[in-house]
Amino acid sequence: MSFTQLLKTRRSIYHLGKNVTMAPDAIEALVKKVLRESPSAFNSQSSRALVLLGEEHQRVWDIAKEILRQMVPAEAFTATETKLNSFAAGFGTVLFFEDQAVVEGLQEQFALYADNFPIWSEQASGMAQLALWLAFSEAGIGASLQHYNPLIDEEVRKAWDIPKTWSLRAQMPFGSIESPAAEKTFMDDDERVIVAGK
Repeated sequence: MSFTQLLKTRRSIYHLGKNVTMAPDAIEALVKKVLRESPSAFNSQSSRALVLLGEEHQRVWDIAKEILRQMVPAEAFTATETKLNSFAAGFGTVLFFEDQAVVEGLQEQFALYADNFPIWSEQASGMAQLALWLAFSEAGIGASLQHYNPLIDEEVRKAWDIPKTWSLRAQMPFGSIESPAAEKTFMDDDERVIVAGK
């Protein structure tokens, strides 16, 4: 499969299952390899990940559910709970973090670019997220990207003893693809891409 075909294959899969043939050790190795090879400004390597499997995977969505239960009106909570349960139905979840100690260290070391390092950190995180999503897609594993941070940050920190300098950026539930993604529509490419000097 070419890279562009792989990009096309990568979709948000919401109907996840636990029928993943890749062994947990292989998933761990894949996440480590993806983070190692993902680009970052100044080779800062600021991206971090927590891989949750089994009961630990269920736990993060239970945390989200209990926090949101206190915030979402009772009459609207059923839809929220259904959505969270769909993530918990998967095989695992990867939590993405950015280490702010790295960002702040670079800001001190390269003061001229201080304002840019937080931006570059977010870009590094996004690239790591896409890289893992593509790697999962290549392996036939479905995933989606969720953002329940900062609501769940403190409980996640306590539950897994996350370093205080790690800032939660996204959650990626993954698993077997129980239903394909819906058709996707696109705006005209020429509205998004300008070419000069042709």
